[in-house]
Amino acid sequence: MPYYESNPNQRQGSGFMGRLIIAAIIAIVGWVMYMSHVEENPVTKERQHVSISPAQEIRLGLESAPEMSKEMGGELSSSDPRTRFIQQLGQRLVESTVAKDSPWKFQFHLLADNHTVNAFALPGGQIFITLGLLNDLQTEAEVAGVLAHEMGHVIERHSAQQMATNQFGQILTYAAATAASSDQSAGAYQIAAIVNQAMQMKYSREDESQADTWGLKLMQAAGFDPYAMVSVMQTLKAASKGGGGDMQIFQSHPNPDLRMQQINAYLEKNPPPPGLSQGRKLSSIFDKRESSDENSLESLFGIPLHR
Repeated sequence: MPYYESNPNQRQGSGFMGRLIIAAIIAIVGWVMYMSHVEENPVTKERQHVSISPAQEIRLGLESAPEMSKEMGGELSSSDPRTRFIQQLGQRLVESTVAKDSPWKFQFHLLADNHTVNAFALPGGQIFITLGLLNDLQTEAEVAGVLAHEMGHVIERHSAQQMATNQFGQILTYAAATAASSDQSAGAYQIAAIVNQAMQMKYSREDESQADTWGLKLMQAAGFDPYAMVSVMQTLKAASKGGGGDMQIFQSHPNPDLRMQQINAYLEKNPPPPGLSQGRKLSSIFDKRESSDENSLESLFGIPLHR
């Protein structure tokens, strides 16, 4: 009888080495794929690990925008003064800054959701802000800060970077599960997945801080006082009831207090020039409390008209 048939430890060792080799090959292939997808950012000139081209980002954003709008109650009518305000302010930010010479196709959307306090960007330049957040802001400069922050995500190609790092993380997670024995693979996969998630959250927090810096630069270039971003953070803190806590490793965004510290530190190191403006008060541009006709009907009859 061959020795390996009579020695279970020998068989287990051989099986482990085989799985380890396969896992190493998977990890190496994933690393090569990740390292080979590198492009120069057309605005910052930095070399970045990205999984799609600028043209693909633009197409992805345009294709995703309608569904995203639908999920959040649709968009306010283009004739609504608040919609026109967001679009005009967004274009001012584009035309006054480096965004004008970028390949991104910036478009600005006001979502009808008046309960959610949020703003976000899709790849390629689709920028969204909810009515709930707009209603909590007080000045043009604050709105400019929100939109400029989201433009920063687009300029830095954060979505494309996240796609690349997430793809690589999934490959490493699969490699870790492959290396484990069959009775341990489920646990190993779960542990690896948690580590990968924490890594991605870290990237997200760094992205938010980077986008804050871009927001300060862009709004300043458009003539707005960047200190208005501090007020935005105070609004977000109030909306989250001071949430954040100490478990930041599982938060995709730095808490507002930390972001205010970082913003103040940046402005102390890079003081804005005199003559910048907070802009007009929103109450002088439109009545934030006034609902559109459709929203009024929804309120009166309980009929959801935005889907």
